[in-house]
Parts: sequence; C-alpha cells; structure tokens
Amino acid sequence: MTAITPKKVRVSSVQLSITQIKSAIGGKQNQRDTLRSLGLKRIGHTVVREADAVTVGMVNTVPHLLKVEEAN
Repeated sequence: MTAITPKKVRVSSVQLSITQIKSAIGGKQNQRDTLRSLGLKRIGHTVVREADAVTVGMVNTVPHLLKVEEAN
C-alpha cells in the first residue's frame, strides 16, 4: 500500500483506506460531523471508501486527522 498525501487526494476510481489518527475532541463541530459521515468512530478505526467527489471532499476537509492510503 502506498501512502497518499492527504492534500493531494483526487477524484478517481481507486479504493481509499481511510484511518483516523487523531482525536476530534476540541475540533469544530463540522469536523466531528465529517468524521462520523466517513464512518470513523475512534482513533485507529479504518474504513474503505471509493474515491468519489463526496469522499474526497470530506477527506480534504479534515486531512490533519486522517491517514489516507490506496487500498488493494
């Protein structure tokens, strides 16, 4: 798996493995809502999502809280 710099996530047909690496405590409400919309519930939790426009927009909203990799 190759790591992708969060700011460089683009819309494509690949699957993204998205892992929460930092807490949302103390963050803005929209950042907490974005993490929940991605399906992330806690630090270390990983979800696999298609790199469509909606997902890429959410990932680029909270890149400092996430680790994004290309899923196999």
